[in-house]
Amino acid sequence: PGLDTITGIELTSATPVVGSFACSDPMANTLYRNVCQTQRANFIDIPTDCPQRDERLGWMGDAQIYVRTASFNTDVAAFFTKWMVDVEDAQLPNGGFSDVSPRKVAMDGGTAAWGDAGVICPWTIYQVYGDTQILARHYGAMQKWIDYCKETTKGTLLRPATGYGDWLSIQADTPKDVLATAYFAHSTKLVADIAKVLGKPDDAARYQKLFDDIRKAFNTAYVSDDGTIKGDTQTVYVLALAFDLLPEAMRRPAAKRLVDNISARQWHLSTGFVGTKDLMATLNAIGATDVAYHLFHNETFPSWGFSIQHGATSIWERWDGWTPENGFQDPGMNSFAHYSFGAVGRWMFQYVAGIDTDGPGFRQLVLKPHLADGLDWIEARYASICGEIFSRWWYDDNKTWHWRMTIPANTRAVVYVPSTQSQKVQVSVGADFAKFIKYEAGYSVFQAPAGTYEFTVSGGERKD
Repeated sequence: PGLDTITGIELTSATPVVGSFACSDPMANTLYRNVCQTQRANFIDIPTDCPQRDERLGWMGDAQIYVRTASFNTDVAAFFTKWMVDVEDAQLPNGGFSDVSPRKVAMDGGTAAWGDAGVICPWTIYQVYGDTQILARHYGAMQKWIDYCKETTKGTLLRPATGYGDWLSIQADTPKDVLATAYFAHSTKLVADIAKVLGKPDDAARYQKLFDDIRKAFNTAYVSDDGTIKGDTQTVYVLALAFDLLPEAMRRPAAKRLVDNISARQWHLSTGFVGTKDLMATLNAIGATDVAYHLFHNETFPSWGFSIQHGATSIWERWDGWTPENGFQDPGMNSFAHYSFGAVGRWMFQYVAGIDTDGPGFRQLVLKPHLADGLDWIEARYASICGEIFSRWWYDDNKTWHWRMTIPANTRAVVYVPSTQSQKVQVSVGADFAKFIKYEAGYSVFQAPAGTYEFTVSGGERKD
């Protein structure tokens, strides 16, 4: 029989497409297609780890790592609302969330960064869709999880060095106790925030106090006077910075050590599932946008581009799923349709296109693209719960930068236009409504109500 006798039918859950992303870099466009393809293959009733081998389980760590990216690609409100029922059903009697949900018989639970999905996923759904019901429904389960984490610290507030660690990191060994304690702090802070949302001020104060105590214990146990964190891996610095675990005086030294680590690897990442989730956003937050773009455009091992250069049509489970030197990795665990490393998709929308929400439900927007060499134009759309947000920026033949955006009805945005203090910033569309506020760290900042706007940035005398 010829190939034309076979029909392939793609199965996936009913999660309507809400996002699109395209840019001047063909590799980046392939990466985005691979992210979406891998999500479709794995979102079948539950968020599975991979669709092709004898596993197909709802791994909790993978889900929390990827949930925010998933929400930019498709409408996952109902999908994760349903799955969170599975998560709570699978919670162990001691309060530990399971490693997979629905729970496989006799499988352990309570694993750092995996069990934390029971807090992170509902919080993310709330942030994206403004749904407080998912928080209220699972608040008790989240409290049990924090109690479990606290009870397993043996009084020091430092979680044990057990679990999966920074799963499938490459040539880096992040200490499991550092990772676990960081996630304990992060989930505790989120539960404090959730308590505020639900109108429980006493709970909020109690969990905030616990977070502060964990933060202090983390610094005492793991952070040296020069900013070195135990393990000295990219992931330990990413987690400490992303989860606000460091005092202000230690943030700059830790940020420098993160960039130095990447530089020492000839500008390559070493992060596994856990570290990769927050790596790119953390680099932007510390002012290392050029480093983030370098990682994004890399085509040598290990990188997203390396897999694409070697034929990837989906996201690989391992950075070294196949290499010219060693061929295929262990066939017992070597998926080529695993979405975790596809979490970079969130960065593409939030930091390249500059689309983000300030508070729950995309009612107040932050539009703030981050520019660096390697892209001449991008175009992204996101159908938020409040309507479609559009962002397109490009350089014309004169190297003048343009940015056209649409802010949906009944929302407002703070708009950050990348510029220097010596550049001219003009509003060629929507000038009657965009109001200049201030200049801040490489951006001209405007307030804008719903509507369509176009900004132009060129050399010359500044004019906002």
